[in-house]
Amino acid sequence: MREDKLQSSRYEFKYVVTEEKAHQIREFVQMHLDPDDFTAGKEGRGYDVHSLYLDGRSFPTCVAVIHGEKNRYKLRLRFYDETGPVFFEIKRRVNLVILKQRACVQREFALQLLDGARPDPRFLTQPNSGKHLKALYNFCELRDAIEARPAAYTSYLREGYERHGDNAVRVTFDRELKAGKFNGQLSVADLHLWDRPEMGGVVLELKFTDRFPKWMLTLVEAFNLTRTGFAKYCKCVSLVHDLGYDA
Repeated sequence: MREDKLQSSRYEFKYVVTEEKAHQIREFVQMHLDPDDFTAGKEGRGYDVHSLYLDGRSFPTCVAVIHGEKNRYKLRLRFYDETGPVFFEIKRRVNLVILKQRACVQREFALQLLDGARPDPRFLTQPNSGKHLKALYNFCELRDAIEARPAAYTSYLREGYERHGDNAVRVTFDRELKAGKFNGQLSVADLHLWDRPEMGGVVLELKFTDRFPKWMLTLVEAFNLTRTGFAKYCKCVSLVHDLGYDA
């Protein structure tokens, strides 16, 4: 089971770069950060990140992104394999700040929660965790408020770097985005059949909890980077449901 190192509040700046530039940026980043526990030994590829996003019938959380609303949220289930626990996550944006809550749920109860079950401490991998139970209650309240249901899967390869034992400052490279339909099961067994949204390159994210580190500013200037929006969920749900959205 993965250690929960969630940063509940931080900044996340996104850029889209070529593969060649991503390699150059990696060399620069490695002067300041180390590969995270799941990237070590997989440089240039990284590890799988799978998410099932929930949304209302008119896709309000996606529309909020398309309209650039400053205060918005997303609901997702995140997992990394076919057998481990499932993280029920709320990802909010308040102006430039990203706020996150998540509850680690035993996989056998995930579908019950998708079907509208009320939160229960027994569902959690840590039943006595007040933080996780509160996150699950908040998730279910938002789920019910918009009558959210599974909308689309996202899956991609993530290459991550951070300081040893501390992810307050973090850099990630995301590649090979795929979009899938929910078929009633929490599974990516048919991943090879999923659609491939256009990424335009490698998605680079600079993440930090306090001030923008000076070396990150140097990185941005040295590689002439321009911040951009790149909403993986919106691209995937648009492709899966033929909505014609772009983000």
